[in-house]
Amino acid sequence: MKNVGGIDKILRIVAGIVLIASVFLAPAVMSPWGWIGVVPLLTGLFNFCPLYTLIGVKTCSKCED
Repeated sequence: MKNVGGIDKILRIVAGIVLIASVFLAPAVMSPWGWIGVVPLLTGLFNFCPLYTLIGVKTCSKCED
């Protein structure tokens, strides 16, 4: 089931990559927090956000029911 699409998907992937990259580029500053970037990256790549399911949100225009 897909519930993430469009701009939401792009923003999630970009945010995830930026956060993960911060682990390697500035390890003293962002090391533990940067790994949180895995969550938006995966939700963007798989077009699915468990939180959206809980609150009933869909940001894709052609979502399956």
